[in-house]
Amino acid sequence: MMSHVHQPIEPAILYFGTPVVLVTTLNEDGTTNISPMSSAWWLGWTCLLGFDASSQTPQNLMRTGECVLNLPSPELVGAVDRLACLSASDPLPGHKAHLGYRSERDKFAAAGLTPLPSFDVAPSRIQECPIQLEAVLTDARPVGAADPRLLVPSVAIEVRVVKIHAAPSVLDDSYENRIDPGRWRPLIMSFRQFFATGEKIHESRLARPPEQAYGGRRPRLRTVP
Repeated sequence: MMSHVHQPIEPAILYFGTPVVLVTTLNEDGTTNISPMSSAWWLGWTCLLGFDASSQTPQNLMRTGECVLNLPSPELVGAVDRLACLSASDPLPGHKAHLGYRSERDKFAAAGLTPLPSFDVAPSRIQECPIQLEAVLTDARPVGAADPRLLVPSVAIEVRVVKIHAAPSVLDDSYENRIDPGRWRPLIMSFRQFFATGEKIHESRLARPPEQAYGGRRPRLRTVP
């Protein structure tokens, strides 16, 4: 019989499960860097990103003010994993060298991914990702300075999405401008392990009002040719 008595624990990390994002930014030499991360959440068209402050991506983002948030599907887990211990920094920060990272400038080639021109920002999109969000920097601030368990300086970066690209395979057939949650399966990182979402369990009461009620636009049915 399962015990219902909870016990205090002290895990080293609290990665309870968030979508993986491949963030593309411009290096100083004009090449596009790719950084896999999962400390990201959205509200409206605003996204908050959490980074190790010594990483190349937040430095690129704060220098250029632009990025693309590429959302991989579970089928891209191999490519994401190939990026996991690569860094555009050379020399490497000491803690990344200790963790087994290596410097790599051409991450597209290393991961087997394809660059695609963006519309409104300079960094390339990733062709293989079903959803690509072009974004611009709106704010950046230190995070976790009072947390003794956060061993490296970290930064929270707020970006505003300015252009969204979606593969037809994840779109709702009935409405324009809508992702079908039954078709879109994000790649999830939970406690350093990869997972994918499964079948829908139950419709939320929050889904009863139209989606546009949260975003200020009326729903528009797709026209059938």
